[in-house]
Amino acid sequence: MDYLNVKSLGVACKCVLRTCFVILNNMYCIPTYVVWMVLIFPLRRYHPQLYWTIEGHFFHWLLAMVSMWSWSAGYDIVELGDDIRTCLHERTLVIANHQSTADVPLLMATFNTRRHVLPNLMWIMDRVFKYTNFGIVSIIHQDFFIVSGRERRDESLRALVRHLHDSYIPRRRKWMVLFPEGGFLRKRRDTSQKFALKNNLPVLQHVSLPRVGAMHTIVDVVGPSGANNNKAALVPPFDGHELCSSDLNWVLDITIAYPEGKPLDLGAIVTGYRPPCKTFLFYRLYPCKEVPRDHEEMTKWLYDRFIEKERMLDAYYKTGHFPIRDFCASPAPPHEVAQDALRFAALHLFFITSTYIHFQMLSYVISYFWY
Repeated sequence: MDYLNVKSLGVACKCVLRTCFVILNNMYCIPTYVVWMVLIFPLRRYHPQLYWTIEGHFFHWLLAMVSMWSWSAGYDIVELGDDIRTCLHERTLVIANHQSTADVPLLMATFNTRRHVLPNLMWIMDRVFKYTNFGIVSIIHQDFFIVSGRERRDESLRALVRHLHDSYIPRRRKWMVLFPEGGFLRKRRDTSQKFALKNNLPVLQHVSLPRVGAMHTIVDVVGPSGANNNKAALVPPFDGHELCSSDLNWVLDITIAYPEGKPLDLGAIVTGYRPPCKTFLFYRLYPCKEVPRDHEEMTKWLYDRFIEKERMLDAYYKTGHFPIRDFCASPAPPHEVAQDALRFAALHLFFITSTYIHFQMLSYVISYFWY
């Protein structure tokens, strides 16, 4: 057996073992999260602040498991651009380009290293995600499922308004993540280019023209005070004992760049079939008060951000280097995201132990009624 055959066999074995591990990991993590949330559900009525604090920690721990998948496969993340420490504890809208199914797990891995981000984060995702294995987690955490398609756009945006008022604001969520392109690049590129040609806009290759409806709705509802006469600057969180600001403070624009323009995907993260590599996240941080409120002006502002992404990605794919100084006046030093292996081990132990406890509880209940 020659070297290439041995190497191929080794890769195949690794893929099979990693896939089995990820399936097992889902089996003892997701049900554990759901069971704990059911057990503490009375707190949601009598002490909602405590309930959502606990839920936020469980949500963070669960997403840490997803972060471990990409980290253990050798898919590292390098952060470039603006220093985002300013916005870590403030209400922030995150917008990012969307290339593949790896985008969300890699963002999870990046946010995992920031203590207060994932517990207080709301994802805005396609409704189809609701029917995946992780859907029940997003439902409990009260993420928002947006319905794609022109015919249901208005209805979906009205639902987003209700969700912001009923969940994001009173739960004291800080960050929310939005992919303005409305789908993966490979699915949106042709439509975007036809629209650009028809409307005398730049034809983009590495990103697609974004849809502004969701962002306009978000800024209209939770933008800085004065952006919307119908919203209050202060809202009663949880049980109404304390007032907090509902204002959105920052817009964090993230450009995701994969090596050689070849995006990873969820299959690669699960199996590790792709060689180890570095994915770059370029940050641009804007005060929300600088984002235009008028629909046409906001559309132009958002288009400009994605045209910048196009130039940035084009330069990176051609040269292998980000033109940082061309887009960021005072960039922070490049930083490789470092995960904590000991924390991963402790979380595995917690979820496995919890699964055992829940199984024993279920066995006791069944035996009580069965015998």
